[in-house]
Amino acid sequence: MRPLRLAAVLLLLLGAVPTVEAQQPEKVRRVGVLTFTQMSPSVQEPLREGLREQGFVEGKNLLIEWRAADGQPERAKAHAQELVRLKVEVIVANLTTAVQAAKEATSTIPIVMASAGDPVGTGFVKTLARPGGNITGLTGISAELAGKRVELLRELVPGLARLGYLFNGSNLFAKSLVSETRAAAKRGGLELQMIDVRRPEDLDPAFTALTQGRVGAVIVDASIVPWRAGELAQRHRLASISNQRLFVETGGLVFHGSDQADLQRRAAVYVAKILNGAKPGELPVEQPTRFDLVFNLRTAKALGLTVKPALLLQATQTIE
Repeated sequence: MRPLRLAAVLLLLLGAVPTVEAQQPEKVRRVGVLTFTQMSPSVQEPLREGLREQGFVEGKNLLIEWRAADGQPERAKAHAQELVRLKVEVIVANLTTAVQAAKEATSTIPIVMASAGDPVGTGFVKTLARPGGNITGLTGISAELAGKRVELLRELVPGLARLGYLFNGSNLFAKSLVSETRAAAKRGGLELQMIDVRRPEDLDPAFTALTQGRVGAVIVDASIVPWRAGELAQRHRLASISNQRLFVETGGLVFHGSDQADLQRRAAVYVAKILNGAKPGELPVEQPTRFDLVFNLRTAKALGLTVKPALLLQATQTIE
């Protein structure tokens, strides 16, 4: 009986000790980010913040592969192919050329636009409501804001008669941008000097040509290397505006466009939904709802320009 009693006691004791289930390490998800221009905190921090709000923390349960094409389409293609080889689960693509590079690299890995111009017209999605395929995200409305950019430059530069426009003809969205800008310039009675800038090394001669053409101001499209363009616009003493925020932070006069930090945070919501099982083709494409108008007052002062109080009241930020 004693051995039986001892066995019973042991069984009771073992039953009283709670069993500890083996803790499985949390799965680390891998996301790729491809930016057509320069990688900057204005891209990285809002995206990180948005992903944290969705429960994905870089360095904990999330690995982000950051890639920047520095304004070079071929580099964007190479980076997109590399992200595919790394087997990322989602690619976040900033600007139309980056989305195109990602689209050419994969038809299976989900792609989140953050953002891209006219995704239906460029063939990225079937419709905004039901994208189909592996691409969804956010669309910009940059072309529709062309008229506002022209009007801003007319208010900033008294007697403006000739306007320069730098665009990237390799950008699928260029046709819409050029068309809207040309129409806006015509409505404003302005002569328009357009220059196709496809490589960073084309920027210096482009600005030289604008100076020789005696333009009084220039519009710089977001698909052109913004930090170099901002510096050169100031060096050539040209009033300037762009739809890329980094432009105004690096010497350009005005940024007017979608709130890019908000776009990155909203892109993070798409990424989280896809990582949690949603299909990109079933997630409707969203349009921007918040817009920024930023003046670089240091640049205005250097150019001898005055930003009228009425314009400053419209500004969401000034750089002083």
